[in-house]
Amino acid sequence: MMRLDAAKTASVLPFDRLADALAEVLILKRRGGVSAPPRLHMPLPGGVLLVMPATDHHLLMVKRITVHSGNPGRDLPAIQGEVTVSDAATGNPLFELHGPTVTARRTAALSLLAARLLAPHPQGPLVVVGAGVQAGTHALAFHEGLGVKSCVVSSRTAAKAETLARSLRQAGLNARAMDARELPGVLAASPLVVTATTATEPVVPDRVADDAFLAAVGSFSPRAAEIPAGLVRRAQVYVDDLKAAQEEAGDLIRAGVDFGGITPLEDVADGAAERPKAGGGPVLFKSVGHALFDLAAARLAMTFL
Repeated sequence: MMRLDAAKTASVLPFDRLADALAEVLILKRRGGVSAPPRLHMPLPGGVLLVMPATDHHLLMVKRITVHSGNPGRDLPAIQGEVTVSDAATGNPLFELHGPTVTARRTAALSLLAARLLAPHPQGPLVVVGAGVQAGTHALAFHEGLGVKSCVVSSRTAAKAETLARSLRQAGLNARAMDARELPGVLAASPLVVTATTATEPVVPDRVADDAFLAAVGSFSPRAAEIPAGLVRRAQVYVDDLKAAQEEAGDLIRAGVDFGGITPLEDVADGAAERPKAGGGPVLFKSVGHALFDLAAARLAMTFL
């Protein structure tokens, strides 16, 4: 079986085409053409195992990921694992992708797709809150997929923000690190915002531009929230998966939202729901992840192999 390392996995998952592949799978999801059970969570010493299968009835994808937040102190990645892709009709293994790379790129590509469909001003500039893998991948996805030219990075650790900004400049973005004290003023005029942190409490103030698009991707626990409740309540809210959001989107759960008024992105992708109303307030896209997004990555990778 062919095994792709991180670099090769990234090469078969270009952001633009991955966003298109995600749109295809979201439409198939809404029409019953793909299936995936709830992901399995199993506690481990100091971490958790996540197992996520999905199929389009041609390919079978199984993602296995471990998350150990203490690993960086041991000089090990916090997230490890793989995505195994097999023939659904025979079970014959076909290839294996680098799991953390799939997670990073499909999450950013999904936010890219959401921005394409929902953002009033997708050209940016962009504010990224966080300085980890997801923060950097989102900035690159928005640069490559939306043509965003300018990016500001905010992090609790100034050195990490500067390191990410330097990396983004090398990739062609006009990027700078921002002092955390600047964040409220910058957000008040920013049309694109991504929060990609491990914080359990809100990392942005309630006040953002009325026509801003926010992608909140960091928290996936009912007890954690990056977005303040007041901002959630006045936003036009969209989610990657409604059932998963009801169980894991702490930003929404803690704000006490009525999930009956929340729109899943698949409805917009399939033309069954309207795009945000002009003047209706900020647009919030909350994602917590789903195995079908890894399946979309597997389907795209298959076209390169």
